[in-house]
Amino acid sequence: MESGGRSHYPARYLGLDVGSRRIGVAVSDELGLAAQPVLTLERRGDGTANRREDLRSLARLCRRFAVAGIVVGNPLHLSGEASPRATKTQAFAAELGELTGLPIHFWDERLTTHEAHEILYKAGHERQKHRKVVDQVAATLILQSFLDEKQRSEIRDQRSRDESR
Repeated sequence: MESGGRSHYPARYLGLDVGSRRIGVAVSDELGLAAQPVLTLERRGDGTANRREDLRSLARLCRRFAVAGIVVGNPLHLSGEASPRATKTQAFAAELGELTGLPIHFWDERLTTHEAHEILYKAGHERQKHRKVVDQVAATLILQSFLDEKQRSEIRDQRSRDESR
């Protein structure tokens, strides 16, 4: 056990696909290898009280799943420049980070919603019914991409340490 009673397992992460009407939520397994969909949070509107309620709902999920960090899809333009939606998402994520005390990791989410629709279509879901789950699938894709890169990075770091011995 490490200090604080935590085991040597990698940390769990919450993945978010933040939209103006819905927030897709995914969580990683306890080994930090696989992302799975959790739910779609229907947003209550743009008002301050509504935003606070959305933040509180997400903070409860962070506690429920005992996550150590939050991965938020960063909606950039295809050119890589920040979109107006990215600015709103980053402000929302900053508030969530303050509320939970957890680190926020922004992750490029370009084309994830399109990819989520393709996955659902190939799985036989009717397009009209995608709305209920597409944000969860997008959040899962964002989180899985983050976890895969984190694992590749840890392997590279370990190889570098081994080579320097």
